[in-house]
Amino acid sequence: MLTSGEFSRRSRLSPKALRLYEQQGLLVPDEVDPASHYRRYRTARLAEARLIVWLRRLDMPLSDVARVLAAPAAEREAVVAAFWQEAEARFAAQRWLAARVREVVSGREGGHAATRPIQVRDVPAQLVLTERRHVMPEELPGWIDSAMARLMTATAPAGGPSAAPFVVYHGEINHDSDGPAEVCVPIDPAGAERVGVPTFSMREEPAHREAYLPIVKAQVQFPQILSAYDALHGWMKAGGHTGTLPPREVYFGDWAAAGPGDEVCDIAVPVA
Repeated sequence: MLTSGEFSRRSRLSPKALRLYEQQGLLVPDEVDPASHYRRYRTARLAEARLIVWLRRLDMPLSDVARVLAAPAAEREAVVAAFWQEAEARFAAQRWLAARVREVVSGREGGHAATRPIQVRDVPAQLVLTERRHVMPEELPGWIDSAMARLMTATAPAGGPSAAPFVVYHGEINHDSDGPAEVCVPIDPAGAERVGVPTFSMREEPAHREAYLPIVKAQVQFPQILSAYDALHGWMKAGGHTGTLPPREVYFGDWAAAGPGDEVCDIAVPVA
């Protein structure tokens, strides 16, 4: 058994940190003297304490540290790997946002957003299965994922989606108010009768010409994604183009397998 002072020195955890981790239930003393309240720790607990030090140096929140410690030894690596994957995605998104902010404050707007030139394509009319609702920016990623999954499942009787799914923004979505968004999954009209799911709507998306800009996974998050929309609208203004339909995001990549720097989505604006 080690006194709390000796345990603190050997684990490189300050007495204040030991008290905090005790309060959080992460590193509870093995013995507390009922009279003096002196705390003692078994020597074997040093490995656990040092693990906490390493995890905290990764800027891991205490709630995630608790998840690592509570996991069986064989599963701890997977828990740490999942945390770090999320952290890398967050850092990649912040790099895009930092570059955008630097453009704004320096007056060099327009260069960073367009990783590739803006292109134009013709899109045929499509029958789409849709789900629509008003959402706030923080709700949007989760709702898009869940709605896309529901619609993909619903299209299975019709042979699955006939083209890349997309999200249409019928109004502005920002931190001050929610806005109307619509997830759309194209289906083959020949199999539409086999869908038969009353939960969703079905409509025809008209044929149109659209300007589009591919973006990478790290840029899809709000507000980073706004830089791509800004680039498109700047291109439209410079060329005298007018919009004919609401803007949309076309998801063509394998989202789960894509890395932060992989292109997964087109930001598109139908134009006259």
